[in-house]
Amino acid sequence: MEYLLAGVAVVLIALVVVVGLLAPRRRPAGRSRPPAPIDTDIVPGVGDDASVPRDTPTRTIADVVLPDRVPEAPGEPAPTGISAPERPAPAEGRLVRLRARLARSQNALGRSLLDLLGGADVDEGTWLAVEETLLAADMGVGPAQQLVGRLRTRVKVLGVRDPATVRALLREELLGLVGPDLDRSLQTARHVDQGRPAVVMVVGVNGTGKTTTCGKLARVLVAEGRDVLLGAADTFRAAAAEQLGTWGDRVGVPTVRGAEGADPASVAFEALRRGVELEVDTVVVDTAGRLHTKAGLMDELGKVKRVLGRHGPVDEVLLVLDATTGQNGLAQARVFTEAVDVSGIVLTKLDGTAKGGIVVAVQRELGVPVKLVGLGEGPDDLAPFEPTAFVDALLGPAPERPAAG
Repeated sequence: MEYLLAGVAVVLIALVVVVGLLAPRRRPAGRSRPPAPIDTDIVPGVGDDASVPRDTPTRTIADVVLPDRVPEAPGEPAPTGISAPERPAPAEGRLVRLRARLARSQNALGRSLLDLLGGADVDEGTWLAVEETLLAADMGVGPAQQLVGRLRTRVKVLGVRDPATVRALLREELLGLVGPDLDRSLQTARHVDQGRPAVVMVVGVNGTGKTTTCGKLARVLVAEGRDVLLGAADTFRAAAAEQLGTWGDRVGVPTVRGAEGADPASVAFEALRRGVELEVDTVVVDTAGRLHTKAGLMDELGKVKRVLGRHGPVDEVLLVLDATTGQNGLAQARVFTEAVDVSGIVLTKLDGTAKGGIVVAVQRELGVPVKLVGLGEGPDDLAPFEPTAFVDALLGPAPERPAAG
């Protein structure tokens, strides 16, 4: 009997312990539940951070998925569904049109300067107003002060006041700042002795129009009679490769592209390899837009250039800048010149709200010539930059001299 009672007691004690463990415990008043652990692996879904970081291991050249069919020669007809290749306008013809458009949109600067300098009394206030006008045109403090200083001296020494002479002096000084002697030629000719095409790499921040510039540049080169191949190394923007391919299809130019998210350097290398195989004159490589403040993305850009350089030096690295950003774009541009040794500037959107002085500012700041300008949304609105035509467009037509007698 004693053993039976002892057994029942043990069972009851065990039940009490189990119930106590299972029952929810009450917390003392005033104490809050400890916070749940924070998941540190959450990836923000905004902007550049929405995608896999580009400094993570990427695919090799063997993993790049290329199109099922690339035309065997640059002159081969476009794929089914695409109309016959267009004949882009010659560079000479488009320059006349662009010069007139630039004159309409930019010569307010020239009129303001000539109005100030053509008055009867040119005093200290006049020169301050001239300098302010140049600064408002995004010329930059250094170039503006230099132009005012030189022009002021010449006007004082010569004692001139008539509008025609003042305009001639102003034109000379502006032309000197723009730099008529800078080498603005594009190195796009095939290296016949080395059996390889010229390589043009296009870089810039997001939204400046790099892919569009690549397409328009292809049209310029085709108009000059060159065989071109496009490389879609912007693999982080879904529509970039398709957009570039459309530009190429319109003029019968093949485009090499990779899978979305592929290693940009691998795609660039494959484009160059195909360019060598097809014996084209020029390979134009589009790269992904990147913020100048992100070191990893700038390092990736350097990698693309190093990979392209395995067949020989990259002939041109063109930095695309939005002219409407004015002085704000110069800080971004400096980082690019340090990362990839930029050889030329492409100024897009130079019409409309852009200020003509940005041409002087960007060249002075970066030590790199402006080689191409875009003045509209049309497919042939990209042309080589001509300093003389640009300055004449800024100043507008020369005033007529009064007839003698």
